Amino acid sequence: MTRRFFLAAVFGLALCASAHAQDYPARPIRIIVPYPAGGSADLMPRIFAEKLGAKWGQPVLVENRPGAGGNVGAEAAYRAEPDGYTLFATAPGPLIVNQNLYSKLPFDPAQFVPVAIMGAIPNVLLVNPKLPANRVQDLIAMARSEPGKLNYGSQGNGTTSHLTAELFKSMAGGLKITHVPYKGSAPAIAALMSGEIDFSFDNLGVTLQHVRSGKLRVLAVCAEKRIASLPDVPAMSEILTGFTSVTWFGIVAPPKTPAPIAEKLSAAVAEAIRQPDVAKRLAAMSAEPIGGTPAEMAAFMLRDGERWKSVIESAQVKVD
Repeated sequence: MTRRFFLAAVFGLALCASAHAQDYPARPIRIIVPYPAGGSADLMPRIFAEKLGAKWGQPVLVENRPGAGGNVGAEAAYRAEPDGYTLFATAPGPLIVNQNLYSKLPFDPAQFVPVAIMGAIPNVLLVNPKLPANRVQDLIAMARSEPGKLNYGSQGNGTTSHLTAELFKSMAGGLKITHVPYKGSAPAIAALMSGEIDFSFDNLGVTLQHVRSGKLRVLAVCAEKRIASLPDVPAMSEILTGFTSVTWFGIVAPPKTPAPIAEKLSAAVAEAIRQPDVAKRLAAMSAEPIGGTPAEMAAFMLRDGERWKSVIESAQVKVD
């Protein structure tokens, strides 16, 4: 009798979740972005918010909640009702990196419900044009000849740009290079263009304009292979075998969000990716569309999380 009651209850909950998903969405949706407006992590979810809103006839609003390396926005989304009306769109930091940097987080990243990865943008190795290094090999040789003289800038301690540089130092043979953290991509890039720092890693979406204008020089792209927008620039893996670093941007839902809602959202993201104007807008950001199911996103995050955890532990990266 007890087992029958339990099975009936489970079946009833499944029917309720399915019915809720059929009616979803019946009111506006909020997408929390844990970064300031204007960057790739803000622009990409706005593309999909526009498409989801048009598909469902409901406003899909982007709300910027920056702070603490993305943790402020993550906590707000984590504590939201699990009804599909609050979503979280973010880069890797809050979901897979910060748990290895902070001794304690006000949320459990593993409890978020994966939806889909919108797209990924390769990171690139950028130098000030006045630096006498035209190839990655030249930069490595400079670092080896004068340990500690070169410096690199990042978006801040524990960010993807910081971890990518640490991966570079390690894979190039344990280079001694000084880290200069900034508060975000914009000040780091400004410092690089002014010559305050020697080089930096950042995603191509926010730096390609400066490369094309000649204000920065790119030595390598950190995708698995060369990319169409910079066909003459080598992939870092051509110099350092196995080196890849891309910044992906995904959507997750608060813990306990019903699976049918996550699946409905995921399918809508995949549908948007197939639209020619979305593909064109992503290409303008140097982004590769990804999509995928919630299960595929979960597997991807697990693999990427293990990779960055290894880098963090090896480099002994700490946050301030």
